[in-house]
Amino acid sequence: MKKGYWISLYTKIDNQDNLKKYAETVTPIIKSFGGKPLVRGGKYENFEGENFSRTVVWEFPSFEKAVECHNSKEYLAGWDLAKSTTTRHMQVVEGFSTE
Repeated sequence: MKKGYWISLYTKIDNQDNLKKYAETVTPIIKSFGGKPLVRGGKYENFEGENFSRTVVWEFPSFEKAVECHNSKEYLAGWDLAKSTTTRHMQVVEGFSTE
């Protein structure tokens, strides 16, 4: 089974406190769906294209589980904490393996 990934590229964060509350609220929810954080902010260099102030990547056991988590009422209630002060590109992507 191929893994699923949340990839979030943040273009605007107007309130760091809202984003922190969101992260604190949704982290246990995401983990309950099998989510594992791979990238969460941190140091970066932009070489091409638009510069995103923050990048977050979560790995899930499957694409379906990643979508289920995103669409859950618990996660969506958590996102309500930051969505009015945060703009991001967010997608769920199916993993790939060469093995």
